[in-house]
Amino acid sequence: MSSSNFVDYVKICGRSGKGGAGSKHLFRDKINPSGGPDGGDGGRGGHVIIKGNKQLWTLLHLKFMRHVFAEHGECGSKSLSTGANGKDVYIEVPLGTIARDAETGEVDFEITEDGETRILLQGGRGGQGNAHFKSATLRTPRFAQPGEDGIESWKILELKILADVGLVGFPNAGKSTLLSVISSAKPEIANYPFTTLVPNLGIVKYYDFKSFIVADIPGIIEGAHEGKGLGLRFLRHIERNSILLFMVPADSDDIKKEYEILLNELKEFNHDLLDKERVLAITKTDLIDDELKSMIEKDLPNIPLVFISSHTQLGLKELKDLLWKKLNS
Repeated sequence: MSSSNFVDYVKICGRSGKGGAGSKHLFRDKINPSGGPDGGDGGRGGHVIIKGNKQLWTLLHLKFMRHVFAEHGECGSKSLSTGANGKDVYIEVPLGTIARDAETGEVDFEITEDGETRILLQGGRGGQGNAHFKSATLRTPRFAQPGEDGIESWKILELKILADVGLVGFPNAGKSTLLSVISSAKPEIANYPFTTLVPNLGIVKYYDFKSFIVADIPGIIEGAHEGKGLGLRFLRHIERNSILLFMVPADSDDIKKEYEILLNELKEFNHDLLDKERVLAITKTDLIDDELKSMIEKDLPNIPLVFISSHTQLGLKELKDLLWKKLNS
């Protein structure tokens, strides 16, 4: 997915429809010139509704949709006829999208399933017609309820990518290269920081037609939770992953320290991320010999780990076996 097409944050102004007014009509005809009330109810105002669509992977189609307005409900009429409801407006979003209030930041809901619908802004209720207010002491009420106003509010739609495994590492840790080798994804790969500017998804095929989804999250740097580098823009995507695969190159000055820096950035961003399953992959192991590998193994974090090389395919089978086992444990 190119950086120009990937949009994971939009802010829109939505307005639901106003409810229609109830009717004040009194029945009249040649036979009964002074009939009773027969005013119908007003129709409901249209909702603004969010709908999940698994075919979408970006909020690009909403980037220039600044305002979304639903229709007003129609007024009630004679013969107890109810006015038509205002037409609802549907906004389709990728799975993993959350909706939050722009002013308070409070999360309204999240969309995680295809076809799932949630009301973002509820339409106003239609007013009751005068027929509802008839009583033994008030036979001909000449009043009815007005329709309820719609709701107008600024909302934020924010995409958090849904994936089984999230790749976590500093720039040039080999995340994009690994994704290109174990899946059919074709991320941009180059030897400079922040080659990856958008999350990339790849489907990893396993045995017996089984598969799982891996997300290459743009590189984290120290201070990312404060907004440095690509910072908060992509850290939120990690929240959706079931397993976090930490990737540290074998030629790093201090592998354990680099892992701890990455872990701290996640903790400072969202402490709940520490509850996720973690796996460590030591990448670029084709650059070291067995003696150096043995030295590295003596000072590594106490989590499941595997030595891999995307160029020579070393350890990739073991890595996929380990990830599948963790996903299904």
